Amino acid sequence: MTTGTTSPASSPAAVDRSDFRNIMLSGAKIGLMTGVAVLVYAALSRALPAGLAREAGQAVVVLATAILVSFLPALWVVARGIEGIAGAAAVGLWGTIVFTVIDIVVLRPANHLITIYPWTWDAVGGLSTWWYLPIWWMLGTFVAWMGGLLTAGRAVRGSPTLQSVAGPVVAGAALITVLGRIAAFPAVLPITAGAGFTLTLTLLAVAAVARKA
Repeated sequence: MTTGTTSPASSPAAVDRSDFRNIMLSGAKIGLMTGVAVLVYAALSRALPAGLAREAGQAVVVLATAILVSFLPALWVVARGIEGIAGAAAVGLWGTIVFTVIDIVVLRPANHLITIYPWTWDAVGGLSTWWYLPIWWMLGTFVAWMGGLLTAGRAVRGSPTLQSVAGPVVAGAALITVLGRIAAFPAVLPITAGAGFTLTLTLLAVAAVARKA
């Protein structure tokens, strides 16, 4: 064997697990996690009075869920190269579709014991329950894609873990949330935290790509 030959164990094709079965199973788990997170978020909304404590609790749920849906797809498909990054995005997309089924069947019906969304949520889209679904599909796919890029970039410096890839993103999201609070930004903490997470994730993912280029 020559020194310039790449061993199968170190090549992206050998480590990426972007097979159809793994993507479907992983996406199903992401969808179930999202459904549980929505229930927890709704429980906090009902259990706590309006104010800083409720917003802070909801922001924690948003950040925790964002970590899972952004980075678990990449870790489960072992994203190292193009195929793995695409596989992570596919897991994210399938996860949003699975959640859509849970949302429509379990969370949406008005006569169900579980009523998550107020009528004003539908009123945003002209009394349609479908206005936010394409946005949700795109967002879920996007953050999983960015998580795949960041995870693959982090793998250059060693085996990535959930803590190592999520830590800097959460730190950035927390900083943006605090600054938004200080500046009296007209948005509740969960929205600021989610937006800060997505922005930080995107910037770090782009930086990871630039380093590898």
